[in-house]
Amino acid sequence: MEIRHLLSFIAIAEELHFGRAANRLHLTQPSLSAQLQKLEKSLGVQLVQRSSHEVKLTSAGREFEVQARLVVQQVEKATRMAKSTAAGKSGVVNVGYNLPAGRHVLPRVMTSMNDNHPDIVISLWEKRTGPQLAALSDGSLDIALAYGRPRTADLRYRRVLPDIPIVAMVGRRHNWAGRKGVRFAELASQSCLLFHREQTPAMYDSIFNAAADSQIELNITQTADDPGATAHVVSVTSLVGFASLPRAVVIGSGASGPNPVPVTLFDPVPTVDLYAVWRRDEDNAAVEAFLGCLDEEGDKGA
Repeated sequence: MEIRHLLSFIAIAEELHFGRAANRLHLTQPSLSAQLQKLEKSLGVQLVQRSSHEVKLTSAGREFEVQARLVVQQVEKATRMAKSTAAGKSGVVNVGYNLPAGRHVLPRVMTSMNDNHPDIVISLWEKRTGPQLAALSDGSLDIALAYGRPRTADLRYRRVLPDIPIVAMVGRRHNWAGRKGVRFAELASQSCLLFHREQTPAMYDSIFNAAADSQIELNITQTADDPGATAHVVSVTSLVGFASLPRAVVIGSGASGPNPVPVTLFDPVPTVDLYAVWRRDEDNAAVEAFLGCLDEEGDKGA
């Protein structure tokens, strides 16, 4: 059974006249009759009764007409969706993001996508940088909005937010809680809480580079890979944690859960850049549509 046989049968069912149906399909009547015969033979039932006076559907033909229309409609829909997806007008894009991206990048990009590509479905996944890059590698993410420029040739990138400050986080009873800022070198006298490097390599390296510039060694006495856990621990201990300024503002508001105090670090100010990252061999047109809605800023990966 071929789709053209279904289309021929539907034309016959609508016209109930072989000559008009053939003209509509730009076929000869013998060709149309041959297609109907092939269809009936493949089904093993008679669909059309034909005499010198009339053409009418059998009971089997009337039921088959209903089902044939559904099949043709589904094929037409599949064709439209395939063409639309190939053109980047529809499809699905899986996007990983962190808190600064969620607050300062995604709102305008999502608005632009909704305005210009309303049929593209965007699935969002909040993750730290390491898990985002791992998800890019295994194909579960299409785009990562993560810290740091990737160093592998398998990935392309675009910087979207430069120089995001990294601040200290302390409990409200900590002696830094009333200070607006502290020199980075003062961390030498503090016990610190930090995440493992694989969670956010660029942020981790920025903190330790600042320590090297200040000629101090950080005393890391505890680790926590979840930002929420960091907030809880520093709220009730004397440990100093670290967070990006956007996350620190949210955590410090105490909207839900603990509300430790963000403290600005300076001399030097550790910073980290936010990048959009995607696979070099990416062929999902919906990804290109999403990237097109990002304002290009800074250097762009080759």
